[in-house]
Amino acid sequence: MAAQAYAMGRREINQHFNIRNAKLLAIGFVLILTAGHGIHRFYGGGDSCEWLLSSGRFLGENVWQPNGCMMHKYKISEVKSCLMNKYITFIGDSRIRQLFYSFIKIISSGVKEEGNKHENISFEDGKNPLKVDFLWYPEVNNSMRDCFKAWIEDTQQKPHIIVVGAATWSIKIQNGSMEALEQYRINLTSIAPLLEKLAETKDIYWILQDPVYEDLLSENRKMITNQRIGLYNDAALNILNSSTRNMAAKVKIFRASKLIAEETMAGSLDGLHLPETTRDINAMILMNSYCNKIVKPIDGSCCLPLAPLSLIQKLTGCFFSICIIGCLVVTYFCHTWRRSKPNGDVESEEEKKPVTASLSTPEKLLFSLSKLGLIMGYFFLCDRADLFMKEQKYYTHSTFFIPLVYIIVLGVFYNDNTKETTMLNREQTDEWKGWMQLIILIYHISGASTFLPVYMHIRVLVAAYLFQTGYGHFSYFWKSGEYGISRICQILFRLNFLVVVLCLVMNRPYQFYYFVPLVTFWFMVIYGTLGIWPQTGKKDENGSCSPYWEVVLKLLALLLCICLLSASQSSFENVFSLWPISKLFEWQGFLHEWWFRWKLDRFAVLHGMFFAFLYGALKKSHLLSEGKGETLFTPRMSSFLLFTSVVVFLTYSIWCASCKNKAECNEHHPYFSVLQILSFVLIRNIPGYVRSVYSSFFAWFGKISLELFICQYHIWLAADTKGILVLIPGSPVLNIIISTFIFVLVAHEISQITNDLVQITIPKDNSVALKRMLCVAIFLFGILALSSFEQMNKLK
Repeated sequence: MAAQAYAMGRREINQHFNIRNAKLLAIGFVLILTAGHGIHRFYGGGDSCEWLLSSGRFLGENVWQPNGCMMHKYKISEVKSCLMNKYITFIGDSRIRQLFYSFIKIISSGVKEEGNKHENISFEDGKNPLKVDFLWYPEVNNSMRDCFKAWIEDTQQKPHIIVVGAATWSIKIQNGSMEALEQYRINLTSIAPLLEKLAETKDIYWILQDPVYEDLLSENRKMITNQRIGLYNDAALNILNSSTRNMAAKVKIFRASKLIAEETMAGSLDGLHLPETTRDINAMILMNSYCNKIVKPIDGSCCLPLAPLSLIQKLTGCFFSICIIGCLVVTYFCHTWRRSKPNGDVESEEEKKPVTASLSTPEKLLFSLSKLGLIMGYFFLCDRADLFMKEQKYYTHSTFFIPLVYIIVLGVFYNDNTKETTMLNREQTDEWKGWMQLIILIYHISGASTFLPVYMHIRVLVAAYLFQTGYGHFSYFWKSGEYGISRICQILFRLNFLVVVLCLVMNRPYQFYYFVPLVTFWFMVIYGTLGIWPQTGKKDENGSCSPYWEVVLKLLALLLCICLLSASQSSFENVFSLWPISKLFEWQGFLHEWWFRWKLDRFAVLHGMFFAFLYGALKKSHLLSEGKGETLFTPRMSSFLLFTSVVVFLTYSIWCASCKNKAECNEHHPYFSVLQILSFVLIRNIPGYVRSVYSSFFAWFGKISLELFICQYHIWLAADTKGILVLIPGSPVLNIIISTFIFVLVAHEISQITNDLVQITIPKDNSVALKRMLCVAIFLFGILALSSFEQMNKLK
């Protein structure tokens, strides 16, 4: 009864919520969200600089998240590069002096807070032409006004950045009187035009007064209340906002400091001065506000200007625009022609078919490219246009493990019987890829790379993907002996099509999407290893395969090559440093990233190939029992292997938890990761019942795993995976639900487009396929040459 109700429930869900309706809903979400963010951005929503300085929240202890953008944590070298030949001045009271010290500690971490507290302080970096001053002006009065006036009138060196703020001394000296507040308004009103004038060429920051923790204030500071501080802040906002309302030059109001202090002031030592971690956050906000437009960090989207479009991006945009316009024109004329035909049964039957069923091959090509162009437009809006918001990642155990439990429950709920009961059958490998990909997605969006045990297990999942690559391709070539150009072109097209398009649209190098170059490289290695004389695979009509010794020799030769390449980084880089090969594997002009990725899993593909060879040999010797419900080996051997696999699997996990650092773990990973992979394969396949069922939920995701891995870079994560895309501001849970829904359906649609284009562009005839492959190679060669030419022009 329960099983029947379960089956009926699944049918009911599938009937009303199919993939087509889901995609229509996703399109609706995209249109509404794009319009909403556009209206918000261009009609009063402000920019990311205002968000950085005015709003935000704490993600965790000492981790500040500005609303809608990402903060970069600056290193000393980056700061010195940004502030070279710059003069920065902090003007104000003791709390501004605190900010001054936090600021210069970013430049030079060894600076100590010492000296007379009520005097000017100067800092100069001995190795770089950089100067930072603190000027003691605890009140907004004529002395402060004369300082600003001197900078305007005199020809002396003027600061490039001025950070100013004061009020607590006025409250303290005048015992919180209303007359002091009125005098503060008068003085600030006379100073405001001077600040405006300086703001035309300089960066001026007015720091609002932070709240105090009244319970900790000493008796001579009891008059400094949060109520009075609020009145002074209101006065500053009214004067500075009104004086610059219609001006291009604007004094930047630093409101975020007040918000941060509201959360952390309980940690103050005296109730007035900020805790060190709080002022460090304020200093980093200032650094992001000024330096992001100069340094342009990938993980700092606040105040980051839009990158200019490259020539390749412009040409790609024109191509997709032509495709979309052409598709609209063709659709209009086809629709007009069909309406002119008399109605009949034939037309009724055609209307029941999918839209693409009645299209000619050129029309299908145009239709697919048009859909892809619209999708690429969404990619561009998400991660290259200044439209949607972005936020930084913050790892907690709950952000990783709670979603993990959810997907496990869903995976168990949606299960079905396999069509075959052989080991690592198609449904099982799709399931394997599916749950691995979902875990990797959770890992990326939660920022779990900071937690070493999770990081190491994810490294095993990546190795398992490569293990499957070796296993799957070896098995195919071993069984079929087919090494035709058409087959190779199809695989290379499926692997690389989306990445090549994204390289053109998003202006990123091929190596940026590191997994695809890795899988492509290893596929070519497999093809070359098995395809060279004597070819490995089926030899005659009886289905006999290559002698085992040939295969073993090839695998040993491949092992030797891998060991030789991994013995020396310089030798490895020399192999891949020749143009145009270097353009495929370089990241930011260096091959280090490619070396790291290749070396980390250098044996995984070979392990997969050897396992496929061993499985084929055992199967041919009739040593395996793969019938429905049968254990894979004899009962005694199955029990022993199953127990051993569980022990090895758990032992590896315990080792991951005890590993000291990433460098040490990564050094051992290539040798030991295969143990956990093989343990999982045996646990999953030895029991007959377990081998004969699979999770259709995981298998569905497994079929689009490559697209999911690539698409996450730009339409689920943000800032090239450094942050999180924010479609629904202010509601993190709802934002993840909506963005995930759109992201998954976009990946599914791209998978279908890729499959359609493979059928259209890759013919079964090997000679025609070879000609087209040469044309594609010439096209890619031209793109690489154009990219190199653009880079040379930038360096000039």
